[in-house]
Amino acid sequence: MSAGVRKASIRRDTAETKIALEVNLDGTGASEISTGVAFFDHMLTLLSRHSMVDLKVKATGDTDVDYHHTVEDVGIVLGQAIKEALGDKAGIRRYGFFILPMDETLARCVIDLSNRPMMVYQVEITNYMVKDFNIALVREFFQGVANSLGCNLHLRLEYGDEPHHIAEALFKAFARALREAVENDPRQGGRVPSTKGSLA
Repeated sequence: MSAGVRKASIRRDTAETKIALEVNLDGTGASEISTGVAFFDHMLTLLSRHSMVDLKVKATGDTDVDYHHTVEDVGIVLGQAIKEALGDKAGIRRYGFFILPMDETLARCVIDLSNRPMMVYQVEITNYMVKDFNIALVREFFQGVANSLGCNLHLRLEYGDEPHHIAEALFKAFARALREAVENDPRQGGRVPSTKGSLA
């Protein structure tokens, strides 16, 4: 990876899914998404647009079984790609925080790009289905991201009822918090934002 270029391309093939994914952390929010899961495509498009991370995803999976493997594995690969694109994390803000409203819904996301994987997911809902998509899979996606990116990720639904709004608010809150966390901080002067001197 050449200096100043924060891009990565990852391919992951298993017996359950085949995924090709590209990120550009310094993009414009452009995306090309095809996972075979329409609602998930919608969420990834929102993630790209609101994080300003250019994102290309081509995924095929055993969606005839269900959507679990595809959603989880895309999360894993996305986390890997962001981690690779960040390199040694020199000069970034590291932390990101956002509270996002979506009609009757309010969601909160906090990120620390600490290289310590941990997710806290406080989302209590009663209606899980958006057409044929179970938004319980949103947790699996973000768990995959947190594990492979190596970040502290805290997601909380403050309130909300409509499952589409809940999922969308969580994805958008994550996108906005991620945007803040990966941004270059001119006051860092190119230093790694840690007293340890490393976030690797």
